[in-house]
Amino acid sequence: MAIDSTSLSEPAPSWFTPKRLLVVFCLINMVNYVDRGAIASNGVNGSPRSCTESGVCSDGSGIQGDFDLNNFRDGVISSAFMVGLLVASPIFASLAKSINPFRLIGVGLSVFTLAVAGCGLSVDFWSIAFCRMLVGVGEASFVSLAAPFIDDNAPLAQRTAWLGVFYMCIPTGIAVGYVYGGVVGGSVGWRYAFFGEAILMLPFAILGFVMKPLQMKGMSHDKNILGSLNDEVTEHSSKKHSSYGIFSSNQLSRFWQDMKALLLDKIYVINVLGYIAYNFVIGAYSYWGPKAGYSIYQMNNADILFGGITIIGGIVGTIGGSIILDRMNSTIPNAFKLLSTATFFGAIFCFSAFCFSNLYVYVVLFLIGEILVFATQGPVNFVCLHTVKPSLRPLSMAMSTVSIHVFGDVPSSPLVGLLQDNVNNWRISALILTSVFFLAAGIWFTGIFLESMDRYDEDSEHVASVLEQPDVMPLLENKPATASP
Repeated sequence: MAIDSTSLSEPAPSWFTPKRLLVVFCLINMVNYVDRGAIASNGVNGSPRSCTESGVCSDGSGIQGDFDLNNFRDGVISSAFMVGLLVASPIFASLAKSINPFRLIGVGLSVFTLAVAGCGLSVDFWSIAFCRMLVGVGEASFVSLAAPFIDDNAPLAQRTAWLGVFYMCIPTGIAVGYVYGGVVGGSVGWRYAFFGEAILMLPFAILGFVMKPLQMKGMSHDKNILGSLNDEVTEHSSKKHSSYGIFSSNQLSRFWQDMKALLLDKIYVINVLGYIAYNFVIGAYSYWGPKAGYSIYQMNNADILFGGITIIGGIVGTIGGSIILDRMNSTIPNAFKLLSTATFFGAIFCFSAFCFSNLYVYVVLFLIGEILVFATQGPVNFVCLHTVKPSLRPLSMAMSTVSIHVFGDVPSSPLVGLLQDNVNNWRISALILTSVFFLAAGIWFTGIFLESMDRYDEDSEHVASVLEQPDVMPLLENKPATASP
């Protein structure tokens, strides 16, 4: 079946243009991370029940007070979403080869919406912990699939910048979540903060089902994606879906083959190893930073000051690093050059900041360091997307996310806590932690010398040319492309 060139050169107008896709995905990402910030805020998380020596007891506030949680159980609730995220991310990435990824995002956002509403309706520790796990499942589809969609549809000269704008929503969303959770939780109750998140996400979940599904580069699904596959691929897809048992077996076999391909890709492995070391520091910074700042510099407003530095550094660094890579010419070797250089000098500034006893010197040096280390967000994800062939990009993003959490920020907080218990000096603990940035810079530096190839255009021979010009063609047609026999 041939594609009518006229229908491709003169597409019907569409509201869902690439820039609007970026805006929608950024808003979804923002809501995801507003949830992360909200559950950590004092207005939602609250304080535990306590009694003074004189026998005066307090009922506490928020989730901790209502469910009478100790600090351990409270910590479980705040990180329970990670279980669902880590388990579901590879599953959604694997399913993207057989089920349209845009619909998978709709499914994930629907689960997220129901899960956060369930958090608001929870009655005890176990119910809210279960709902938090489902929140992670809901996030998983979006984490795995959003970046490949953005990469497909961004203008060629601005791909990294678009990714940078998308990832900028992470620190921004968390900061907004702190404020949102504090205001809503403190005024009308913590449950309503979760209900508000469900209302915010619901339109996007509906959008995932009512809009014509997007086709992701390198993916072949079924004949419902008009103009994207030829007859042979459509027939093969139909046969593959005829038996659930065969489908499941094929999915599992394909998953292990894809995992093997990722593990054998030296560029991908080096990139993720550097990202793990980097996230080890960032994760511990986010958890212990205010406490360390308060101890070293006697900050009365450590939460606000440290959070403000992180937000400014995150926004300026993420966008700045992405734009610089685009100006350098977005290639994998250039990405590694930027990753290693920015992380190395960022490590120097952050390390130096903790060496000074003056608060103002610390703030200036640490802010510069944060801007530099956050400049890696666009380039590191660019490498994840372009070092593998298009059909592996969802799994590449999923396994990168799983790896940086399992080996990075999840163990870093307790390990730094253990270190502090032994040295009992936050300045020394902070300096030892920050030195891990040098390890990340060294790992990424080795990537410069490895043979690399941008595989963005591989395994896409069967995909229509409409996918090859995302910055020209609208994403969603009002009319399907007609085919000439």
